[in-house]
Amino acid sequence: MIELISDAHAAGAGLVNACSEIGICLRTIKRWRKAVICDGVGHDRRKDSPRRVLHKRSEEERQRILLTCNQAEYASLPPGRIVPGLAGQGLCIGSESNFYRVLHAHDQVHRRGRARPPQEPRPVPRLRASGAIRCGARTSPTCPLPCVGSGCTSTW
Repeated sequence: MIELISDAHAAGAGLVNACSEIGICLRTIKRWRKAVICDGVGHDRRKDSPRRVLHKRSEEERQRILLTCNQAEYASLPPGRIVPGLAGQGLCIGSESNFYRVLHAHDQVHRRGRARPPQEPRPVPRLRASGAIRCGARTSPTCPLPCVGSGCTSTW
């Protein structure tokens, strides 16, 4: 599409008119041109698009994280306790989020240690009124009205 608009612009048509004929806005063409200039083939910025991440861990680093998490002394600990323990020994394999990311990729993000499994929520007790409030004493701390006589049946 960029070629069509470039050809039309080279032939003397305005960019706005060429873009409106195709049905896209001028901002889209500018964004596409910038992407082609930057990386040569265009850049796909959709959320789930396969893209090359520059700071991605290498396969050796990922295997080292997996081996560390599966060692006997760390097998029952979550990454939030493994990473500080390694830092105390002077080792820095990766951050806590790196550990979680690698464990999630290998389907090992399960409850580690003494963490309890999630519980079903308890049912909420339903209260219902069955009649008028009756006070047994002449001045009861639970009755907001002053009681007159011993058979108080004040409703509030």
